[in-house]
Amino acid sequence: MQYLGIRYELKNMPPLDPDFIPLEVWNRAYEAGADRPFAIAIERDHGQISVFETKLRSESFAEANYRYVERFVKLLLWSAGGLRVYLAGDDRLAARLQAEYSAGGKRAFDVGFMQDVFERPFEIVACGFDALPKANEHPIRVGGHMNGCRIGFDAGGSDRKVSAVIDGQTVYSEEVVWHPKTSEDPQYQFDGIVSAFRTAASKMPRVDGIGVSSAGTFVGNSPMVSSLFIKVPRSRREEVKSIYDRAAKEIGDVPIVVANDGDVTALAGAMSLGSGRVLGIAMGTSEAAGYVNGDGDILGWFNELAFAPVDLNENAMQDEWSTDIGVGCKYFSQDAVAKLAPAAGIALDASLTPAEKLKAVQALAAQQHPGALDIFRSIGAYLAHTVPLYASLYDIRHLIVLGRVASGVGGDLIVSECRRILQEEYPELAGVNVMLPDEKFRRVGQSMAAASLPEV
Repeated sequence: MQYLGIRYELKNMPPLDPDFIPLEVWNRAYEAGADRPFAIAIERDHGQISVFETKLRSESFAEANYRYVERFVKLLLWSAGGLRVYLAGDDRLAARLQAEYSAGGKRAFDVGFMQDVFERPFEIVACGFDALPKANEHPIRVGGHMNGCRIGFDAGGSDRKVSAVIDGQTVYSEEVVWHPKTSEDPQYQFDGIVSAFRTAASKMPRVDGIGVSSAGTFVGNSPMVSSLFIKVPRSRREEVKSIYDRAAKEIGDVPIVVANDGDVTALAGAMSLGSGRVLGIAMGTSEAAGYVNGDGDILGWFNELAFAPVDLNENAMQDEWSTDIGVGCKYFSQDAVAKLAPAAGIALDASLTPAEKLKAVQALAAQQHPGALDIFRSIGAYLAHTVPLYASLYDIRHLIVLGRVASGVGGDLIVSECRRILQEEYPELAGVNVMLPDEKFRRVGQSMAAASLPEV
């Protein structure tokens, strides 16, 4: 097989997607013939910098060089996050990236998102190797703390969960339906959060700390971009940024730590396994991810892998929000199931929601419908060929597969197919423990793991 003049080999194709071009498979073939030094540094908040050194091919591979670097930058932006990207080794290529990653360019969505998060102009900077910033990583030590009286809060898009935890034992928990995604007034979300905090507080003699698991991208405790506040006008942005800190003050002078729900999921996995190096991937409405390193710390990265590229096929399905193609949300979500259904010979009513389409395919899979089974085998193949890509950024020992797509027969097929392909094609990763949540993980739970976030 060949793409942009680079030959690559792939044995186990997704049975329903023969045009899939795994990014990391192509990257490895590209890098095998590269000899020109090139480096990328990506800067986040508080001067944190990640540096990645690689090589480019000769200038006769101009389009392959550009595709390689453009996808690399895109991958780093949505895994680590960044307000400034430094490129050293090819100024002409950097200039092309600058035009594409601009307010009027092809990657305007990425630029706007990063500017919303960091509240500073996004830049791509061409520089020499001598001017390339040095790596400056600061993993964040959170979670795993059980002492004292704690509140754990899980802010979901359709329901909110809260737990009262005393010395690691849940003494009370509740789940309440709410509708944060439809409210334009952040007072609605604030009142719901405070109500949950007060309910949990009433079940304990005191409150020593509060931990929050929430969808969104955070700087400190501030949700800079979050679907929970999607209807709130920008003029009230400051209210949203301070919402969790303000809610904690309603309980008293109590330390509070807020973390992305993906990272809290990975933390729950690490707590249940008694081990770090955990990447959690939730396949639901979209793809959500979180990571805990070998020391039990989170990296302070975005981990927004829904927007990170996984497929180089130029006819891949487009993501409606970011307008990009070949990104994770169309391979590890309900949309992936619906996308593959026609190739599986399954006609789904267009009026059904993505969740309803998933449910229909899962029912067929439970009846051993060959096409439905192939849908989940294809997602398992997508995952197997993407694990090496994620492993190029994260040190992975355990990969926990979560979400509605991974439930039932389909989840078993996704995991078994992923394991099989890793064994056959990626022996260096065959030791990665690809697993579904076990009962111990479920007992830890999201709000329980959230409660362990603050150190008191």
